[in-house]
Amino acid sequence: MEPSPQTMPDPASQQEPAMATNGFPQGDAAAEVTAAIAQAQTISADEIALYDRQIRLWGVQAQERIRTANVLLISAKALANEIAKNLVLAGIGALTIVDHEVVTEDDLCSQFFISEADLGKNRAEAVLPNLQKLNPRVHLTANPSGILTLPTEFYTPFSMVIATDLSFPILSTINAATRITSRPFYAAASHGFYGYIFADLISHTYVIERSKSNVETKLGPESATRSIISVSTKKENKTVIELVTKEEKYTPLVLANSSPLPPQIQNSSRKLRQVSPLLTCLRAVWTFEQSSPTASPPNPGSPQDLQLFTKLATEKHAELQLPADTLRSEFLRSFLQNLGSEIAPVTAFLGGQLAQDVINVLGKRQQPIQNLVVFDGENSIGSVFALKPLVSLDGAGLEEMNGNGVGALDMDLGNGGMAPGMPLAPVPGVE
Repeated sequence: MEPSPQTMPDPASQQEPAMATNGFPQGDAAAEVTAAIAQAQTISADEIALYDRQIRLWGVQAQERIRTANVLLISAKALANEIAKNLVLAGIGALTIVDHEVVTEDDLCSQFFISEADLGKNRAEAVLPNLQKLNPRVHLTANPSGILTLPTEFYTPFSMVIATDLSFPILSTINAATRITSRPFYAAASHGFYGYIFADLISHTYVIERSKSNVETKLGPESATRSIISVSTKKENKTVIELVTKEEKYTPLVLANSSPLPPQIQNSSRKLRQVSPLLTCLRAVWTFEQSSPTASPPNPGSPQDLQLFTKLATEKHAELQLPADTLRSEFLRSFLQNLGSEIAPVTAFLGGQLAQDVINVLGKRQQPIQNLVVFDGENSIGSVFALKPLVSLDGAGLEEMNGNGVGALDMDLGNGGMAPGMPLAPVPGVE
């Protein structure tokens, strides 16, 4: 869901920030971004007027956290356009877009920040001028580098990392780097009528405000991933409001991909039949990309790819302990035919949902996604699955995480295992 509409300031009356197009921010470039975000310690009267409806919704403190956020967005396709639009309108401090691809005619069919005049230009740089017009207060940067060429320390300045429409090996590699640098991570993709959002926030605390009831709120675990860590109260108009601080623990993508369904689903035959076969298909695509020399999804025109994908989907369906008859050939065919395409209503929905969750996380308000959303646009159904390994994870990292095609990354709980400045592990056949 998109942020509340706002009255935008007159661009002519604003001093438009410089739009950097340099690579890895360092020296003066890094200082420029830092200065742009921290130019005022408190929110100004103009900003209170500009973001009035948002502040009424989530409060001044949350808006202050949002306005100082520095977000990294990887890829600049249709889904990323929707995410960028919503975050810029919400008033984040800075947004860096990384994309080494150039604008093609296919992009013109699905994106609204570019035109025919941008054909052949770098995609990240092409979207910036029109994106800037939405909110001149946000500092925008385009980085035309290939994401796998950038060192692990590249992620350190950012408050949040969002990667869209990339293969599973690349997403796993980025996720490994965000774990090392302790940065919240989102992955998302759209496949025609279908799509998903994945969140690995490592460990996230947030506050829920509610009217105090007669039942005492107890500290301790609420679920396998969520705990109540503190409770306090305040009075508003003679009503006692309870402020409940909760903590969510997250799982990296590479482990979520092999995690079982939650027990409350596994133990109910009715709920198992309600699980969308889209979850099975996504897992099959991710496994296919791990085994592909070029990390590419299956080609619907290739009999060999179709045979392998069908085999993988059948195996993944069985691993999830789902009834065999809920995976139909019609759905497999529809899913494969949608791979690689972009449909505006689906990207708008997914982009709005992801941006809203990012705003919730930055503002530390409301429960965030835990941890995988799959969206079936044909049936207008979105399902959330909390996927976690059977073994609990202690701390922010893993002793060892193997991306299966990404290369083993030794992630020591103390320092992450990868030396500062070390490039991300290469993915075969991918720049």
